[in-house]
Amino acid sequence: MTSLRMTSDLRRELILSAAKRCFARNGFAGTTTKSVAAAASISEGLLFKHFPSKAVLYAEILACECEADPALSDLRGAPPSTKTLVVLVREMVQHFLHACDQPDQDEEQRLRLLVSSQLDDGEFARLVYEKIAGLIGRTFAMSLEQAVETGDAVRIGHDPMNLFWFAHHTLLMAALTRLPSVPCLSYGAPVDVARQICEFILRGIGLNEAAIDAHLDREFSAGSMQAETTESA
Repeated sequence: MTSLRMTSDLRRELILSAAKRCFARNGFAGTTTKSVAAAASISEGLLFKHFPSKAVLYAEILACECEADPALSDLRGAPPSTKTLVVLVREMVQHFLHACDQPDQDEEQRLRLLVSSQLDDGEFARLVYEKIAGLIGRTFAMSLEQAVETGDAVRIGHDPMNLFWFAHHTLLMAALTRLPSVPCLSYGAPVDVARQICEFILRGIGLNEAAIDAHLDREFSAGSMQAETTESA
């Protein structure tokens, strides 16, 4: 029984991997369940046993996209604060800057799928943004409000979610420059770039210099140590 279940799980993963490639290349409208089945080297009937429609496949890929970074998901349970806000921004920066570094290229495929969706019907992109807003957008907005209340930030505009999306779009564009095999743009030393982007975003959303100095160095040091540990493992 366990062996059968594992085989079924593996088949689902192979189908999802093939579907991500198809959606990234052809967009939602241009991808058919027949083409996904062919890319996965299975029959269309077998595909339907795992995913009854193209929409279900799309939704499953969306779930993978939004659950891909556990560090960001963990922030959902953190209390709203200036520290939480700085950690969230740092994690977003690290996520996007290293999106194309993974050997299995999953993150790169997700980025391509997101871009192709926005050039097509936008359905996948809308679902992604909706999911992201629910996962970390609310934490960002509440933490920014808390930072304003404690005097760590000044209020900019009337909708903190706009600031969240401005930050997200900045990072997304930075990641897109690295999608080609030869990057379109070189920002320089990765550690310096990561800190520069963090400072750029934190200042842009209204944090004052004292708050940035108090939290960013500490969180960046912790993040760097974690990265070094991961690389040496």
